[in-house]
Amino acid sequence: MNLNKVFILGRLTADPQLRSTPSGQQVGSFSVATNRMWNDKAGQKQSATEYHNIVVWGRQAEVASKFLRKGGLVLVEGRMQTRAWDDAQGQKRKTTEIVAERIQLGPRPTGTQGGFGGEAPAADPFASASDEKKEEIPIISVDEEVAKDDLPF
Repeated sequence: MNLNKVFILGRLTADPQLRSTPSGQQVGSFSVATNRMWNDKAGQKQSATEYHNIVVWGRQAEVASKFLRKGGLVLVEGRMQTRAWDDAQGQKRKTTEIVAERIQLGPRPTGTQGGFGGEAPAADPFASASDEKKEEIPIISVDEEVAKDDLPF
């Protein structure tokens, strides 16, 4: 039995990039940073940041491009994929990325225009919980397989 499943919860390092394949399919890409904290043998707090390249397809790519912003929180469910190609100078190149099957957008800051991302402003201490608008966060799944001919890179 084999399993290739990844869950990443982190913050975007830049706004997503949206492109189209020659066949017209939408493809988006963005990077997510995750932090790990631990105590070393001496009891000193240590941290490390990992950066993950994410690829999203179809309607999910459009949603990511429209709503995700640098600094925004996102949960990505997908699979690891390694691709190899020859660059313009003829050098062999290789990259490992996460192909998103589902993305869930993080909380939407109040008072922002258009997108998810960044830190939420301080809450109004005089507002009640019923005053806040509760907005459903879209979850989009991709069940179709992506053809290699559709890859823009």
